Amino acid sequence: MILGLLKEYGTETRVALLPETVKAFTDLKVQVLVEQGAGETAYAADSDYEAVGASIVSRSDVFAKAEVLLQIQPPAEGDIQKIKDSQVWISAFNPLWDTKLVKTFLDKGTTTFSLDLIPRTSRAQAMDILSSMATVSGYMAVLEAASKLPTFFPMFMTAAGTIRPANVLILGAGVAGLQAIATSRKLGAQVQVFDVRSAVKEEVMSLGGKFVEVEGATEDKAAGGYAVEQTEEFKKKQQQAINDVAAKSNVVICTAQIPGREAPLLIPKEAVEGMKPGSVIIDLAASTGGNCELTKDNETVVHKGVTIIGQSNYPAQKPMDASRMFGKNVLNFMKLIIAEEGALNLNFEDDIVKGTCITHAKEIYNERVKSVIETK
Repeated sequence: MILGLLKEYGTETRVALLPETVKAFTDLKVQVLVEQGAGETAYAADSDYEAVGASIVSRSDVFAKAEVLLQIQPPAEGDIQKIKDSQVWISAFNPLWDTKLVKTFLDKGTTTFSLDLIPRTSRAQAMDILSSMATVSGYMAVLEAASKLPTFFPMFMTAAGTIRPANVLILGAGVAGLQAIATSRKLGAQVQVFDVRSAVKEEVMSLGGKFVEVEGATEDKAAGGYAVEQTEEFKKKQQQAINDVAAKSNVVICTAQIPGREAPLLIPKEAVEGMKPGSVIIDLAASTGGNCELTKDNETVVHKGVTIIGQSNYPAQKPMDASRMFGKNVLNFMKLIIAEEGALNLNFEDDIVKGTCITHAKEIYNERVKSVIETK
């Protein structure tokens, strides 16, 4: 197999594979072509890649010679036409949301794998990029909130008096939320957490958070651990509970998302206006509309003294470790499609391979994506 590592575009600073992970591929007898400068923003020089057996080539050579094309972000608009029908595209391109791109791949007959849809099973944990990147996001969200807040996070006992600890509300106790709880507690804040999934209560409490309970939530074991759409009655009770806690909070960190849908609105404008001036909202769901009504993706908005930060790519702010984690996930996944002597083997008998495959031979392989496409 010839694996082509592409340089990211825009503000993305990560790279899908660092040299240490490329070495693991070359040990598997996979030939790796690295686009010139691909690792620069993650502090990996071309010479580092060459030292582990990769070849540094131009972008056009990657598209011309590679069997498998790899990057983190979806293909840039100008790159889609460069992908050959015989090539395999691997990245994280959010197919449940970007159905237009899925249809483009389908029409071209391209074989594609979207790493953000790796099945959430025990066997696939070592390949789960969503969990890896959410860990970075949860950590960074708390650090940014602490830096923007006009008060301290921990309690201080000083000669000038006692400084009370910050109150933090975290919406969503997935991986990002749990990391945000842990980081907030390490910084000394008081933490309350809301999630519609009662199963996460013990995890929240084990990290030192207080779980905000609202009775009547709908849960679905078939959702693979994700939150699901709720009834209108529950949404009203939920909203009142969140508004009450938010009004007493210095920081709100929003992480709640539903795959393939707009993020649930949890912090309406009136809730923002009920918060104390100087409070900070960090919205990790910004790319799918945000949990806060006033969120703008990749922008900072100040409304009546409350700072609202829409940030959907915190991992790009920690490119070295984020790239290291992402690359390890990629390696573990790609081992499933690498045969002896480094040959490509698309084994669709493997549930992880099939579940991560979006398009192949002009068919949609992932059932969730297929159902979304059919309803649009």
